[in-house]
Amino acid sequence: MRGRRKASVGPLPQRDGIDAVRVRLPEDPGGVWGNVGGYLVARFGGAIGAERVRAMLDAGRFVGAEGGAVRGGEPYVAGRSIWFHRDFAAEEPVPFPIGIVYRDAHLVVADKPHFLATTPRGRHITETAVARLRRELGVPALQPAHRLDRLTAGLVLFVVRPQERGAYQTLFRDRLVSKEYEAVAPYDPELSLPRTVRSRIVKERGVLAAREEPGEANSESRVELAERRGGLGRYRLLPATGRTHQLRVHMNALRVPIVHDPLYPVVEPAAEGAVEDFSRPLQLLARRLEFTDPVSGEPRRFVSGLRLSAWPEG
Repeated sequence: MRGRRKASVGPLPQRDGIDAVRVRLPEDPGGVWGNVGGYLVARFGGAIGAERVRAMLDAGRFVGAEGGAVRGGEPYVAGRSIWFHRDFAAEEPVPFPIGIVYRDAHLVVADKPHFLATTPRGRHITETAVARLRRELGVPALQPAHRLDRLTAGLVLFVVRPQERGAYQTLFRDRLVSKEYEAVAPYDPELSLPRTVRSRIVKERGVLAAREEPGEANSESRVELAERRGGLGRYRLLPATGRTHQLRVHMNALRVPIVHDPLYPVVEPAAEGAVEDFSRPLQLLARRLEFTDPVSGEPRRFVSGLRLSAWPEG
């Protein structure tokens, strides 16, 4: 069932760290909808079945602005808002904690583990960083200022006050945040580093892997070798842009794909399935975030406390 996913300001509290869905009844100049139930069945019946929608109405699952249950036979009033909670499918828990690097009245800087999505999407809803942190910290208004790929671990900046979120999002949009990543990948003695990689990356909706294609570059990454141990290297990655899977694509283009990457160079069967192999995390870590705080004006520098498992402390 799909609906608006904006933060709810309605009568229903969050459930499992997820806001209620708000539905605004649209204009109905032709008088098609005789009552509220007819509209809700027409809108959501295709996704979950008409009987399920009717059962939710009978159970009082849809509520109005005043907090009372909305009944299917009520007259249709265009512009009226109705709230409800979606039913969530069971999710496999990600068996790693979220570390807190920093917290104050404005920010929460979290160390997101591998395999945990930042925000709800697809089959990952309640097992996401934002939902978990809302529950664990008791901050229902918490929102991320940016996103970190589900398979990547490391620093994610969350905003406590909704009215300040735009200021922090603008930092990332305008590339005013200095970001440093760490990766473990094969060592190639013939690869000349450091170097800056620029290319045009295209990511199609519904296709798991991004690809490079000819044309004007829309991505840029600085790649440096920090250390070598046998056939592996520890790399320092400095992205100047933020395309989807950018660092993974660029490392693969250099023929040193990141260890345990299920998409590059080849899409593995596990990447398309629902079963996670938690013993093989992608060896990519968002190590550092640095910026000038748009609210306080203070310089901020945060460093992850996580380490990549393929490169244990020596």
